[in-house]
Amino acid sequence: MRTLVLGGTVFLGRAVARQALAAGHDVTCAARGSSGDPVDGVRFVRVDRTDPAGLAALTGEYDAVVDVARHPDQVRNAVAALAGRVGHFTFVSTCSVYADTATPGQRVDAAPVLAPASRDAEDPTLSAESYGACKVSCEQLVTEAFGAERVFVCRAGLIVGPEDPIGRFEYWVRRAARGGEVLAPGSPDDAVQLVDVRDLADWIVAAGERGLTGTYDGTGAPTTRAAFLADVLPDGAALTWVSQEFLVEQGVAPWSGPRSLPIWLPLPEYAGFLSRDVTPSLAAGLRTRPLAETARDTAAWLATAGPEAGQRIGLTEAEEAEILAAWHAR
Repeated sequence: MRTLVLGGTVFLGRAVARQALAAGHDVTCAARGSSGDPVDGVRFVRVDRTDPAGLAALTGEYDAVVDVARHPDQVRNAVAALAGRVGHFTFVSTCSVYADTATPGQRVDAAPVLAPASRDAEDPTLSAESYGACKVSCEQLVTEAFGAERVFVCRAGLIVGPEDPIGRFEYWVRRAARGGEVLAPGSPDDAVQLVDVRDLADWIVAAGERGLTGTYDGTGAPTTRAAFLADVLPDGAALTWVSQEFLVEQGVAPWSGPRSLPIWLPLPEYAGFLSRDVTPSLAAGLRTRPLAETARDTAAWLATAGPEAGQRIGLTEAEEAEILAAWHAR
């Protein structure tokens, strides 16, 4: 197949390009090239997607196209440039499109989504909600341009694994290497849901090969926080469970950023964010590897990627010790 990846230089885009090459496809990656390098073996075309004529160098027809964009204007330019030349189109969206983050166990076919972003508010960097609204706009643009019979919308969840530039999962892998008493946020039964970047890429490439269409959640089945930590931390790790109320009192931020605990979200307002029912996705071919394998491979990547790999987020060693001491002294 002649495959076009709009992006292909960072994390999921690189993984898709790598998997498509491994499957024997002729792969073109089109991007600015400022965020990373394409994988060896692809044809790289430098483009400016903010320019309506920026994709002029992409000639001919493509059997499969994969787009990871978050800016609706970039998607508008892409669908206009590729009109009539695409067999199958995968748009990688996000579970942030959903309007209800509190209800556990929602499915893609019934969960309400945000309203699409207005043209004067299409900046996905403004907030999590604007990011989700922009992705809704992108989904609609692609489906309107190519028709539901050609489009696979993959609403990705938390993507983890080697080459992750964000660092949420990386925090826990690094924490495992340090050992000692580990601050575990919330409750052992809290839901955690994620997907290895390589598994998501495999599914996306297979979707193009099989002509899979429709809208699906691109994430693995939910697990518990206790099971998550058991897979990431070494056997016998000393866990101290600290309530979310105490973490808030101590100024610990959820999810990401400095002085945070990644992959922790306050309940009940986010009880549905990491607990989606992905039965339709698994039935449609998504296969996920054991989390312990993802943790092991991420640790191996960190050992070779150097000190600049990933974004440094989470609690510092001193911050964690300070909060644990306060918890024990309460």
